[in-house]
Amino acid sequence: MRAELPETAVMTQRLSPERLRPYAIAVGGDLAASLDLYSWNTEISAALAATIGHVEVILRNAIHESLTVWSAREFSEPKWYLDAGHLLQARAIDDIRVAQRRAVRDRRHNETPGRVVAELSLGFWKYLLANHYDATLWRQALHEAFPGQERRRVIKDAIEVLHLSRNRIAHHEPMFNRPLADIQFTALELAGWICPVSRAWIERRCSVSSVLARRP
Repeated sequence: MRAELPETAVMTQRLSPERLRPYAIAVGGDLAASLDLYSWNTEISAALAATIGHVEVILRNAIHESLTVWSAREFSEPKWYLDAGHLLQARAIDDIRVAQRRAVRDRRHNETPGRVVAELSLGFWKYLLANHYDATLWRQALHEAFPGQERRRVIKDAIEVLHLSRNRIAHHEPMFNRPLADIQFTALELAGWICPVSRAWIERRCSVSSVLARRP
């Protein structure tokens, strides 16, 4: 009968030495400690993902609201994503078309602005704040979504931080070696630029600090 391997050896094999390498290096090669750090990494990733998720929903709804009011006023078309003013670049239009298809997948739902907006990625909202749209979308509408911050570039940079972090989390990449407290701060700052009440609500529910305190 083959002897059973210790749990540490089994999990190192199952998770793969390559995946565990950054964790092993961080703890000086101790395999048990590297597994503990790996496990903690999933906890901090989940905590950060929850906070980023709240902020993303606040962000997209604020942008959606400002664009809806602007499009209705300027073009008599509240569905801004139909691009009545012909201001969106091809990349944005393609993303919107994909979102529209997803919003009515299997024809089980009617298309509504809310469903379309929910299908647009965080990257989409980030690119609406690119230089290309400064004289159009930003100055005409999007600045109104961020009463607490007047600099478009600062907002875009903050969204970039959250976008990159969320992508790393989604692909189960290491987060323990990232500036986690700074990322948390950026998420809360972004929420506050949109709505201080929303920031306070998210901050009360954010567990990043408590998980950071339990780092092995």
